[in-house]
Amino acid sequence: MNKTRLETFSDGVIAIIITIMVLELKVPHSSDFEALKPLIPVFISYVLSFIYIGIYWGNHHHILHMIKNISPGILLSNLNLLFWLSLTPFATAWMGENHFEPNTVAIYGILLLITGISFYIFLRFIEKKSIHKSEIKIAFKNLRIKCAISTIGYLALIPSAYFSIILSAMIFIIIFFIWLFPEKAIEKAMNETEQ
Repeated sequence: MNKTRLETFSDGVIAIIITIMVLELKVPHSSDFEALKPLIPVFISYVLSFIYIGIYWGNHHHILHMIKNISPGILLSNLNLLFWLSLTPFATAWMGENHFEPNTVAIYGILLLITGISFYIFLRFIEKKSIHKSEIKIAFKNLRIKCAISTIGYLALIPSAYFSIILSAMIFIIIFFIWLFPEKAIEKAMNETEQ
């Protein structure tokens, strides 16, 4: 399969996921600013999930530059990742509508954990088909470390939902910053390959 086809399909699915999430922001029936107050938790959960999906999209796009062809393992692991990402609108809406009640935050955390593990599986299949360069090996090592830290963070986020929503949010933000910038070693290796 052509790599472009997988990228296009994945981009389309991610665009639909974000569209579904924004549709949960219902317009109030009043023009008073007070009518916006009940929407604040829904909006916050939307922003968190938008960032979360956006980071996956950016890293997914970046990582695909390390391969030339798509293997069946990459295809299936990509579908697995997209499946778990597609559940984000449900978890986001449930958490926002219920004002970050512990059960909803814990389920959101479980979804983050499963999606993170799915991304790691996808990453391993990409690594098997990647261009063999020392910079790429360094990039994969760094990505595996990020995945391990994220997994530990998500495992901590789930029980913390029952005693501190603020701690859960802090864990989420730390993981956000870990993944915000794509791996520099990938860019370096890709620039050298193009020259």
